[in-house]
Amino acid sequence: MSRVGKMPVALPSGAEATITAEQITVKGPLGSLTQPLTKKVKVVNNNGSLSFEVADDSREANAMSGTLRALVNNMVNGVTKGFEKKLNLVGVGFRAQAQGDKLNLSLGFSHPIVHQMPAGIKVETPTQTEILIKGIDRQVVGQVAAEIRAYREPEPYKGKGVRYADEVVTLKETKKK
Repeated sequence: MSRVGKMPVALPSGAEATITAEQITVKGPLGSLTQPLTKKVKVVNNNGSLSFEVADDSREANAMSGTLRALVNNMVNGVTKGFEKKLNLVGVGFRAQAQGDKLNLSLGFSHPIVHQMPAGIKVETPTQTEILIKGIDRQVVGQVAAEIRAYREPEPYKGKGVRYADEVVTLKETKKK
């Protein structure tokens, strides 16, 4: 069995898991998330901790036990604490403004960019050059951050563009005669 799959997932107070044959649902103070289950892995609730057992000795079952454990752990963390990604805008005139479930971006193009947020995702702009994306689903938060970054990725000569807060952009040297 995979090393990750062997570790149980602890359910903190306020979080509860419901396991059926097809799916697992985790409910917490921030919301509820659902993950479909596979027949290769059995999920067992042992008094506030979820353990994952392989149904057969195949490589696929072994791999799925670790994958499912990581996904359920992210679900538990999401419904109790939530996830957030921080983006920074680097460049003269680059601005962001949150308006409800929309994000207005001015990234040096001839037109403004309006990005519609999916359900369950909140966006904040503490300053004009900072974007904070929050939600309970880790995959969706990361996907939205990647979509916003893709509008103008950091270029390698001046470093202008949308970058993650912890991202380091290595600048290239300009061409010499």
